[in-house]
Amino acid sequence: MVPYSHPPALVTKRQQGRIGVQLTRTLKAVRKNSFYYLMALPGILYFLVFHYVPMFGIIIAFKDVTPFSSVDEILAGPWVGFAHFQEFFQTYFFWNVLENTLIISALKLIVGFPAPIILALLINDVRHILFKRTVQTISYLPHFLSMVIVAGLVISLLSPEGGLVNQLVVLFGGKPHPFLGDPRYFRAILVGTSLWQDVGWGSILYLAAMVNIDPQLYEAAMIDGANKWQQAWAVTLPGIRLVIVILLIFAIGGILNAGFEQVLLLYSPPVYSVGDIIDTYVYRRGLLEMQYSFATAVGLFKSVLAMLLLLGANWAAHRLGEEGIW
Repeated sequence: MVPYSHPPALVTKRQQGRIGVQLTRTLKAVRKNSFYYLMALPGILYFLVFHYVPMFGIIIAFKDVTPFSSVDEILAGPWVGFAHFQEFFQTYFFWNVLENTLIISALKLIVGFPAPIILALLINDVRHILFKRTVQTISYLPHFLSMVIVAGLVISLLSPEGGLVNQLVVLFGGKPHPFLGDPRYFRAILVGTSLWQDVGWGSILYLAAMVNIDPQLYEAAMIDGANKWQQAWAVTLPGIRLVIVILLIFAIGGILNAGFEQVLLLYSPPVYSVGDIIDTYVYRRGLLEMQYSFATAVGLFKSVLAMLLLLGANWAAHRLGEEGIW
């Protein structure tokens, strides 16, 4: 006869002691750094309230919801599965908005990503402090302008009736042209406007990373006869490589964010064929046409695709021997 034995405890007393010690250390660390946790609290609450709590609305993409549905009606509403996704994939707008989003974002990435690096390299080599600070201030200022203001400036400059650009065109014997309504120029205007507004602000992180580079490396390069270009290529760029890789991963992960506010404020029906992106399409179908379920499905598709791009970029960085985000 097998003697009866008690079942083993899930957590032994030794493990309970370790858990208690670890919990005590954690509480002490929290009390010791309570000021920093309080400083981080507004940011944490922001992400919880505006980014995590709204994730509950994902279920709307799989249901048939009207603008006047209550929370109870949403939870108890009919489940339609992937019907809204299939409808989006089968529409003419799917390939159009996806192509426009990828092209505009790719152009902004190709032009806008290296531009802050180049600007930071140029500013880093300036030795005249007053001139250096003046250039930094002028390049930073556009970032603090609202996109509404920037769009108003662009419209005023490119207006066929009294715009500065068209006045110059007329001065040299040409005719006024509606640049914002011309599909040939619209994407270039978006890229140029985004570059002007963000290039200075984007250079801040690179300048901060350059400060941590050992000056002796530059001295050694100068002794070896390296000029400024060779010093930048052999010393500065390797010194900020980690920052470049991390920001590039984030840029690839956000490549589907082609600039909703910018496009919405600048585009018009004549340039829908080249300027209509996923976000503006969701805006029209969701808010203007009140098709909440369909718009939520399109937005969820974009979010999942962006997550896959972020994971792929991080994986590629590790495969190339670089440190990724995690």
